[in-house]
Amino acid sequence: MNTNDYDFILPDELIAQTPQTDRSSSRLLVVNRTSDELSHAHFYDLPKYLTAGDVVIANDSRVIPARLFGRKPDTGAVIELLLLRPYATPGTWEVLLRPAKRVPIGKHIVFGDGQLTATVRAELEGGTRVVEFSASGVVFDTLLEMFGQMPLPPYIKERLEDPNRYQTIYAREKGSVAAPTAGLHFTKEVMEQLQEKGVHVHFITLHVGLGTFRPVQVDRIEDHHMHEEWYRVTKDVFTAVETAKQAGNRVLCVGTTTVRAMESAWLLRDEGLQDQEISGWTSIFIYPGFQFHVVDALITNFHLPQSTLLMLVSALIGRERLLATYQVAVEEKYRFYSFGDAMLIL
Repeated sequence: MNTNDYDFILPDELIAQTPQTDRSSSRLLVVNRTSDELSHAHFYDLPKYLTAGDVVIANDSRVIPARLFGRKPDTGAVIELLLLRPYATPGTWEVLLRPAKRVPIGKHIVFGDGQLTATVRAELEGGTRVVEFSASGVVFDTLLEMFGQMPLPPYIKERLEDPNRYQTIYAREKGSVAAPTAGLHFTKEVMEQLQEKGVHVHFITLHVGLGTFRPVQVDRIEDHHMHEEWYRVTKDVFTAVETAKQAGNRVLCVGTTTVRAMESAWLLRDEGLQDQEISGWTSIFIYPGFQFHVVDALITNFHLPQSTLLMLVSALIGRERLLATYQVAVEEKYRFYSFGDAMLIL
């Protein structure tokens, strides 16, 4: 399969720069998998499309303030540091540095008045670095909150006035460096309406890495090396899925990160881990031809051209159907990407 087959033309003005005032007022493009039907709604209409006994699974990972600006102690040059994920030992992280050439291995970066420092320890494949911080654990978390900024994607140019708008309302487990954006549309009211209707809401955790949003840079999809992300699926989520399936109800995943966590865990579960929580690192790459075991329905935002997220969605509804749907979204001026509108696939 060719990566270029997942390209499309998107006018810049459709890239959402700011979140909607009301989260659930985002538009919702509803796609029926068994017909050519498309309909237009708003996210607050979501409960209308679900029935009692359906299961909604969402990612409760919380975005950390992963963007830091420090300085070289000898020259005062400003260095930008973006945390990607914890590395092998406490206090070490895999990071992106800008400009990386100015901070070779062994050099230090100072933050604030010296309350926190980072030492470059190694260079990894792909140009990332390993840095060791002078603090770890609770102390590091406190300093990160003090010096860190929300790591908004590069296509968002506007200043985010309220950092909580890049968090879901149910964000709990710290660890993501990008938001699971399909969940940004939920409000307390929508959650309550789902529960009142008898829809069961459950949470998994997958800490989102920046690799999720990077375009595929090889010609053949099959040659793409997928990044790893840490996830956890608890036993009660498995039980809820089984109960829904047995009763003929649907399992709706909120976002591609939830899909990756659930399908990864289910594959391990089929290997004999039925009676326990499953956690670890997943590099699952879902593209057309993938056999879904959990997902019946999906809420997802509108994604970057040639991205793995676009390929995952096409595995559910087909490439031609997906691109035709995106063309409708462009014509109808839906908002794209992190702060954009959503699509509901049933």
